[in-house]
Amino acid sequence: MTSAAPCSDGHAADQTDFAAALLNPQSAMPPGLRTWNGSDPQARLAVYRNNVVSALVDALADTFPVVQHLVGEEFFRAMAVLFVRQAPPRSRVLAHYGQDLPGFIAQFGPAQGLPYLADVARLEAARVMAYHAADAAPVPDEVVRLALSSGERMGELQLVLHPSVATLASPFAVVTLWAAHQAEADIAPVEIDQPECALVLRAGLDVLVLPAAAGAVAFVRAIQAAHNLGEAAALALADAREFDLTATLSQLLAHGALAALQLPGRLSS
Repeated sequence: MTSAAPCSDGHAADQTDFAAALLNPQSAMPPGLRTWNGSDPQARLAVYRNNVVSALVDALADTFPVVQHLVGEEFFRAMAVLFVRQAPPRSRVLAHYGQDLPGFIAQFGPAQGLPYLADVARLEAARVMAYHAADAAPVPDEVVRLALSSGERMGELQLVLHPSVATLASPFAVVTLWAAHQAEADIAPVEIDQPECALVLRAGLDVLVLPAAAGAVAFVRAIQAAHNLGEAAALALADAREFDLTATLSQLLAHGALAALQLPGRLSS
């Protein structure tokens, strides 16, 4: 930009009004706006508005590359503009922007021909949040051995998951679809009408998308809801008869997804 964005003359232009006008081209220009060089503030606001919306759409494209690839850049950007105007950022951290886009897609009429699109967006949003989640060291092996030798009290164990852990359960093969878009080769056909689940977590600096059984996802969600090991296992078994506790714990431990194991009244890590 060759001239500064329009600014308010004192408090004449309320920040709320300015923000509303910034994202809605139908809004009237707030009173009291001026430019440093005397140019038309309405024209400068339009330029500034376009730059802000474009930057937010670019941020969404960075977060949801597979969604954009599935619908095409033109469709994605048109959809993203509508989303930006309806749901502007609530945080200065643009990496967190777009967590509401999957819900928007699910209700967006022109996207209804791709019913799996919202779940692909949920997976991509979970990956971004996992990347920026807090650090936590995996529970040490000796603590695991101690906890698993707690005998009859083993069911009382409280598992603390790594802050990056998230789950996805979809009626569509979105995990396979997402993985297919990560390969450099041509994308192979995907039988989309196959339910799939995934665990998303960060190991070091790498964000992993791990195919998971439905019972494993139910177990992790129960743990995240503060149920102990025994309660979580029972809930997972009720949700999926094929639930395998040993296999689930092995998967979580193998990828550093457990940050602590605790017995009531006694810290085990």
